[in-house]
Order: sequence, then C-alpha cells, then structure tokens
Amino acid sequence: MPRAGLSPRLVAEEAARLVDDRGLDALSLTAVAQRFGVAVPSLYKHVDGLAGLRREVALLGAAELGERLRTAATGLAGPDALRAVATAYRRYAHAHPGRYAALQRAPGDEDHEALKVFAVPVEVLTAVLAGFGIGGGQAVHAVRTVRSALHGFVDLETRGGFGLPESVDESFELLVEGFVRAVQRWPDAASAGVGTEKGSEGERRGRL
Repeated sequence: MPRAGLSPRLVAEEAARLVDDRGLDALSLTAVAQRFGVAVPSLYKHVDGLAGLRREVALLGAAELGERLRTAATGLAGPDALRAVATAYRRYAHAHPGRYAALQRAPGDEDHEALKVFAVPVEVLTAVLAGFGIGGGQAVHAVRTVRSALHGFVDLETRGGFGLPESVDESFELLVEGFVRAVQRWPDAASAGVGTEKGSEGERRGRL
C-alpha cells in the first residue's frame, strides 16, 4: 500500500522544491525519498521512476509558468502586455530555477498530457503577439524569437554570467524594449517569404 499522506502531486511538489534548492542535476529518487523519510520503492507507487519524476517536475513548472504569464497579461495589450509577460517570465525563473530548467525540453508527440500543459505559456505569448497583428505561422517564429531572448538572458543571469557592475535590471529593460520594437515591425508572411501554414499543430501545442 502507498505510504499514508503521499500522493503523486505531493511527490512532484517536493521534487520541485528540491531542484529549486539544489539544481535539476540533484534530482534523484533517493534524494526525494529522504525528504519524506521513506524508502525509494515507496516512490514507485506514485511516480514512474526518475524519468517520470523529472516529467512531473516539468509539468508542474509549465503549469505554474503558464499561470504567471496569463495573470501578468490580463487586462493589458500590445507593448504593455509583452513587457508584463517578460517580467513575469524572468521572475518565475528567478523564484524557481530548478523547475524552470526542467521545462526547457519540449514533450514528445505521444505525451498528450504534457503537450497540453506546455501549450499554456505558448498560448499566452501567442495571444499577446496577436495584439501586434502577428498570427499564423509567423506567430510561431515570433514566439520562438521572444522566448529565445528571454531564456538567453535569464539563463545567463541565473548562472552568474553577468559580471560587470552595470545594472542587470536596466539591461533586461533594454532587451525587452528591443523585442517590443522588433515585433512592432514584424514582417507579414508575404514579405518574409514564409507561408502562414508552416507552423505545425505540435509546435502550437508546446513544441516550439
């Protein structure tokens, strides 16, 4: 019988706290079992091994990030919405570095549950970019561009990659203003020579 009080959700949440504290590479069934004071076999009643545990942490992170972005964008449009979403993205990466690291690999096509969860942050960004008149296949390219800019910055920042004394916050604001201007001038599909039908359903559902 499963240990009283344990559940897949509780195991995933404890694993998420562990990776936020110690990094994604520290995740192991042994480490999580120790935090509950149980033997490792007890966890197999709740998660499908280490791969399953990593998946659950990633799902938790994707769901949380999606909710943070959606909340940040509510009631806003255009540049204000994009600025708010960018700030929320950075704050989440700072607050939950392990969970953030866990959600960087796109789910496989066969994992429909994960695709649905991972799609939420993408849907928020897509909706924000629609306010700039960007849609169809161009939305895929625009979301990739914005996500790459945000991820590159926060990844360097959380790894201690910025060593000069100038304000990192100011650098981030300049980055955001740069891609706000970029999406305001985003080429339409015809001028870019890219068909709007190029974005696959898998890409739109969390596999950007």
